[in-house]
Amino acid sequence: MFSSSITRHRPITSGTSHTSFAAVCAAAFLAAAPTALAQELVIGEVTIEPGITFIFEGAVRDHVAPMAQNLAEDQTHVHIEARVNWAESGIPEGTPPGGFVPYLNIHAVVMSESTGQIKFATLIPHINLIDNFHYARNIRLPGLVTDLYSVRFYVNPPDDFALARHRDWLVNYGERLLPEPVMFNYDTVDFREIATAPPRQ
Repeated sequence: MFSSSITRHRPITSGTSHTSFAAVCAAAFLAAAPTALAQELVIGEVTIEPGITFIFEGAVRDHVAPMAQNLAEDQTHVHIEARVNWAESGIPEGTPPGGFVPYLNIHAVVMSESTGQIKFATLIPHINLIDNFHYARNIRLPGLVTDLYSVRFYVNPPDDFALARHRDWLVNYGERLLPEPVMFNYDTVDFREIATAPPRQ
């Protein structure tokens, strides 16, 4: 349904952008230095009301603590991610552009298009020095690394007692952070390059 692509990126940031010769040189240096950036497969990107941007990705496997809650790096094929941040514009008053959106309940269902085998994962908040806060989980693919996959992301608003809403939010945006649960579906996702890449250092 949607195309996906390999990218290396910096975290979403806010503020005014100034292009200069030095900035161009720095960008060229970073592009030539793959160890400085994270290799990630962009599965899809979408912005919904009230100005929340979702970037769904498959990242290279990584060590994540605590071990009791996260699949070991050597058992992982893909670090499945949802970067969820406020957009740069068209957002509620008082909102920090690019800021992390917390307390969402996000689940991923990964299905092999060859066999129909399914892997279900609940994405939990993570933090690192590349994306900063994001939702993610280490997963082992339910089929072969060479299979194509359908990936569905289910996003639900915060639980009723997880997030308190002030009067001004209630008046302008109602009871929930999201108007309703949403689902995003992506087909023919190829994890091969990510799943066979060396782990993060």
